Amino acid sequence: MTSHQIELVQRSFNLIRADIESAAMIFYDRLFQLDPSLRPMFRRPQKEQARRLAHMLTVVVSSLNRPETIMPVVQELGRRHVTYEVQPQHYVTVGDALLWALQAGLGDAFTQEVREAWTAAYLFLASTMQRAVAEAETVEFMPSRRQQA
Repeated sequence: MTSHQIELVQRSFNLIRADIESAAMIFYDRLFQLDPSLRPMFRRPQKEQARRLAHMLTVVVSSLNRPETIMPVVQELGRRHVTYEVQPQHYVTVGDALLWALQAGLGDAFTQEVREAWTAAYLFLASTMQRAVAEAETVEFMPSRRQQA
């Protein structure tokens, strides 16, 4: 992400920050509309899940200009998603739902440039999560040195 994209994400996020939990609810409504099969992956009540997402978004967006501070959390989140049986295609659906919810919340402020900045931010996060999963799977399936001897 460029510094300009980070600034766009943070500035646009500040426009919806006061109502971020409502935006998160809109996100989940859209997510389940796009793929109803995802609903069982979320065991918490939707309002609680939205609150957790709102918190995570707040932390991540505020830390985008210092990615090293959030990388371990994002990587762990990716590894945790494996236990929920998250598949690579789910990341696409989540990204679509996120952009849709942002557009709904920001209205005219969701310009093409802001969309591209949020897309870059989401791709950074999703790829970090997916890489962490792939690395964990690689380590899990590597034979130990004792077995090789």
